[in-house]
Amino acid sequence: MAEWTVLLPLPPATFHILLAVLNGERPMEGVKLSRRRLIGMAGMTIAATQLEAMNVAKAQSSAGRALSSFVRATTWINSPPLTAAALEKKVVLADFCTYSCINWRRQLPYIRAWAEKYKDLGLIVIGIHTPEFSFEKNIDNVRWAIKDMRIDYPIAVDNDYAIWRAFGNNYWPALYFVDVRGRLRHSVFGEGRYEQSEAVIQKLLAENGIGGIGEGLVSVDARGAEAAADWRELKSDENYVGYRRTANFASAGATPDRPREYSVPARLSLNHWALSGDWILGGEAVTSNRANGRIAYRFHARDLHLVMGPAAPNKPVRFRVSFDGQAPGAAHGVDVDEEGNGVVIESRMYQLIRQPAPVVDRQFEIEFLDAGLSAFSFTFG
Repeated sequence: MAEWTVLLPLPPATFHILLAVLNGERPMEGVKLSRRRLIGMAGMTIAATQLEAMNVAKAQSSAGRALSSFVRATTWINSPPLTAAALEKKVVLADFCTYSCINWRRQLPYIRAWAEKYKDLGLIVIGIHTPEFSFEKNIDNVRWAIKDMRIDYPIAVDNDYAIWRAFGNNYWPALYFVDVRGRLRHSVFGEGRYEQSEAVIQKLLAENGIGGIGEGLVSVDARGAEAAADWRELKSDENYVGYRRTANFASAGATPDRPREYSVPARLSLNHWALSGDWILGGEAVTSNRANGRIAYRFHARDLHLVMGPAAPNKPVRFRVSFDGQAPGAAHGVDVDEEGNGVVIESRMYQLIRQPAPVVDRQFEIEFLDAGLSAFSFTFG
C-alpha cells in the first residue's frame, strides 16, 4: 500500500490535483499549477514513497541512456563536455535547474556543499540548466548567473530540452542519483529532504568501496534569496504575469499583445495584482512602454521576489519599491535599499521584500522610473 504523509494542510482541491500530477495524470483543463509552484509545495507537504519507487523503477533501465544524452547539451560551463563513458565509476548527482527558479535557489547551498565535500571521493555533481523563460536561453546570461552564484561544478546547458526528455523529467528543481553502474537509485523533486539526499550520496559512495565517509552531514549558512522559505507564513503562490499563465489580474480591460493604459483598482484582494501606466500584456511577460509604470501586488509571505529584466540589452531600468504605501525600511530585500531604490541590470530574479515578523497581508508596489522593463513572475518565500 502506498504511504502518504501529509505534513502541512492543503485545500482539498489542491490536494487531489497534486495527487493526480504526482501519479502522472494531467490536471483538469484550466487549472493553473506550474511545475515550479506545484513541486515547491509538494516538496514540503507530501512524502511520496510511492512516487519515489515508481520513478526509480521506471528509470532504472534507462539511466544509462539518460547519461548518454549529455552529448546533446547545447554547451558546457565549468567543464569540457562530459560523456557517459567519462562518468564510469562515478556517483553522479544530476541537478535540473533554471537560474531564475526560487525553489532551486533555496536548494543550491546544499548542492554546492555536497559538490565540495564529496568531489574527491567519487561524486560528480552535474547541473542541467533547462530554461523556463526565453532570457534563460541566452548563454551569456547563464554564464553570468553561474559565476554570480559561485557555482564551480559542471553545468550542461540544455536549451533544447534533450537531456530533460531523456531523463523523463518534469520539474525544477529535480535531483537524480546515479550509481557507479549507471543505475538510477533515487530521485527528489522540489526542495527539502536534504538529510535523506546526503545519506543517499554517502550510501552510493560506500557501495563503491570508499571508506571513511562517516555519517556527518553538511551544514549550510544560506542567506538572501537562498535562505529557506518561511513555510508557515507562506500564503501566496508563484504567479506568472504573462497572460498565458497568470492568475488574479485585477486591472480592467486586459488586452493581450497590444499597448494599453492600465490602472490599479482602489482595493486589491489577497494574491491579486494589477498594472498602472502604459504596458503591453504579453504571453510570457508584461513590458512597460513609458516611464513610471507600476505593478501592484497584495501578498502574504515573508519574502517577495520578481523575475524581471531590461526589455532591451544594456539599458538598465531604475525602480522604487513601496510597502503598504511606505518605503520598505527594514523590510527591504537584498536588491533594494531601505528607501526602496534599486536598478534592473540583468534578467534574473530580484529579491525585493523580506519583512520581519509579524508577517501579515501587505500591498507591494514597484514603480519603474525608466521605460522598457519586462516582468515575468512573482515568487514568494
